[in-house]
Amino acid sequence: MTLGLINANPIVREKKERITRPDHVHLHSNDHEALDPLDIYDIVRDIRDPEHPYSLEQLSVLSEDSITVDEKLARILITFTPTIQHCSMATVIGLCLRIKLKDCFPPHFKVDIKVAPGSHADEEAVNKQLNDKERIVAAMENPNLRQLVDECLYSSEL
Repeated sequence: MTLGLINANPIVREKKERITRPDHVHLHSNDHEALDPLDIYDIVRDIRDPEHPYSLEQLSVLSEDSITVDEKLARILITFTPTIQHCSMATVIGLCLRIKLKDCFPPHFKVDIKVAPGSHADEEAVNKQLNDKERIVAAMENPNLRQLVDECLYSSEL
């Protein structure tokens, strides 16, 4: 486990039961049914927090209500809430969300990722970093950061 945890005692909630849908949306097709926040939430809810062995859902970093979809404009907005105001892992969480969604949607979808208003001490700087394509590419070229993102996305500990 990481030494010097930023939030040593996070509040952990139970995972919600998944809602089974008979006609699951195929996100790569052009002739899919309407996309809604629950579709997005189901994709990202199990991402592991970079600091703890819990999912973003369990730590209430994400909820279905924090996701907005405008299918006409092909836009997805995810607003997440770090567990503390000085969370240095906020950019890593945002990067994990972006990478996970990049693999699930056609390139014409615009994905915006932001911290919830008032939830982070450096809100403006974090939001700018999370939505800057060049910074995202550079971050994913860093092998240590790429490994951390992969661990959060593909962890079998959940």
